Amino acid sequence: MIPLMKNTFLEEEKTKKALADFIINSNRLSMGETCETFESAFSAYQKRKHSILFNSGGSANLAMLQALKNLGRLKSGDKIGFSALTWSTNVMPIIQMGLVPIAIDCTLETLNVSSKILAQVHEKHHLQGVFLTNVLGFLGDLKNIQDYCNKQGIVLLEDNCESLGSSLPEGKSGNFSSAASFSFFVAHHMSTIEGGMACTDDDDLAEMLKIVRANGWDRNLTTSEQTKWRTKFGIKSEFQAKYTFYDLGYNFRPTEITGFLGLTQLQYLDANVKTRLANYLKLDEVIKQNDDIIHLDHSHMTCLSSFAVPIICKTPELKATYVKIFTDAGVELRPVIAGNMQKQPFYAKYATILGDLNVVDFIHECGFYFGNYPELSNDDLVVLMSCLKKR
Repeated sequence: MIPLMKNTFLEEEKTKKALADFIINSNRLSMGETCETFESAFSAYQKRKHSILFNSGGSANLAMLQALKNLGRLKSGDKIGFSALTWSTNVMPIIQMGLVPIAIDCTLETLNVSSKILAQVHEKHHLQGVFLTNVLGFLGDLKNIQDYCNKQGIVLLEDNCESLGSSLPEGKSGNFSSAASFSFFVAHHMSTIEGGMACTDDDDLAEMLKIVRANGWDRNLTTSEQTKWRTKFGIKSEFQAKYTFYDLGYNFRPTEITGFLGLTQLQYLDANVKTRLANYLKLDEVIKQNDDIIHLDHSHMTCLSSFAVPIICKTPELKATYVKIFTDAGVELRPVIAGNMQKQPFYAKYATILGDLNVVDFIHECGFYFGNYPELSNDDLVVLMSCLKKR
């Protein structure tokens, strides 16, 4: 069996022992200094000014939209474009915030939205925001998308949960937007079991994300930020401030365990990305020789931080053939994320605008993926390469 993932953590034994020691010796496990230390370390790694740690990447997605609404940059009824090839927690927050979701098709070569496709959708629907998913480590022309959104006054967000470590000549994925989310769920590039991050260079947005994360109060803000909010609303004492709630929020706080695991796993991240890329390139050489499978383009990228290996067959019949080959060889498979999001039951219930998604439909019918991670052995890679050979 070659499962979708093998271990919970990078350097599993070391991490579990270190975690046990941390729990035994800690006086506090609710969110505190360790989380703040991880936030600072992640900001340094990602090269963004602010990182705000959450209990999941999905929570970070919801918090980013709530924060933008709290700040008045988005409002109920605004149309928000999103990558149709995505995960549910990229789309559900749009609906939950009273915004209108508009699905955007992707290019077959990169699995991602392009600036050209985005422009076509914007001309038709007049978007107020765009929530892109950087798909499975692959990237679109993010710099062109960023420039287009800036020119059109569109709020741009990135869901970078599957692409931590990927980069273009212009910079790292997750750095082209007002804010970006990251996931540290098990089987992602680094694991804190559950956990996620929102990154931004915007001081006001970072401040509001902290308010949204913790019930709408100011307890995790700096002293000067607290003074600003308390003065604005006439809060005259520390006692009163403890239970004052300034805007809409949730309890999305992580624990110190999340912070500790994040710090521990971050030190292994670069080696992890390097191994994942090496695995992918070996498999990609076989894919190139098989004209049953569409070859994906990452030539415009400076680093492909491979999350998994997507296989897009040229017909549904070929997909069925290769799914059987992989399954018979003991390889665990998944659809390419959630396929066409418009086909999901919840979307049909709540969404009112449906678009033509020809490429995403094709991927939905003809695609699947298998796992890629550092623990894949040479024997595993031999099995996977054998499955990828043309029949």
